[in-house]
Amino acid sequence: MILDITLRLITAMVLGGVIGIEREFRSKDAGFRTHFLVALGSALFTVVSQYGFGIDLKDSSRVAAQVVSGIGFLGAGTIIFQKNMVRGLTTAAGLWVTAAIGLACGTGLYVVATITTALVLIGLESLHTFIPQLGKAAVQLGFVVTSKKTVSEVLKRLKDEDIEVSTFEMKSRSTKDGEVFDVSADIRVKRGGHNERILNLINEFDDVTISHLE
Repeated sequence: MILDITLRLITAMVLGGVIGIEREFRSKDAGFRTHFLVALGSALFTVVSQYGFGIDLKDSSRVAAQVVSGIGFLGAGTIIFQKNMVRGLTTAAGLWVTAAIGLACGTGLYVVATITTALVLIGLESLHTFIPQLGKAAVQLGFVVTSKKTVSEVLKRLKDEDIEVSTFEMKSRSTKDGEVFDVSADIRVKRGGHNERILNLINEFDDVTISHLE
């Protein structure tokens, strides 16, 4: 039984880690360590619910059932609502399905867990690999300008390129060279080389310096 339980835990750790590596590659906050820990912990909870309370336990699924609701707290921590834009939903959903994979490994459903892991990877990579032009990407753009007029020209240029500005904020500050304006905007742009498009657009203005683009 010890060997069987060990195999379940190792399988959960490996499959969860595979999803975590994909998330790590995409520079997401929840990466390899988070995902393999979620899968491993879920598998352990399942094993404990099956074997940890003896043969008199009436409902061995109670502990495992709490993983389904409990993982929501961890997922909620990865979701950020900022300036009318929601980030982290995919990461939260990834943690949720990773917990399910761990539960499957904990019950010995290795084939089901492996198939699910493969489907998750296919689903996560399909947008980036096969259909990169589908939909729009949410991007945070920050730049520094020396003139309010230039800010208006940049916004007009973005609009001309069919780039939607969701939120916009501008602050002025004094420097040794005079007054400058820090601009921060949340924009939505068509996927596929969008960062290069934005950089090329901003480089058209001599008095604009990009502070961040993410």
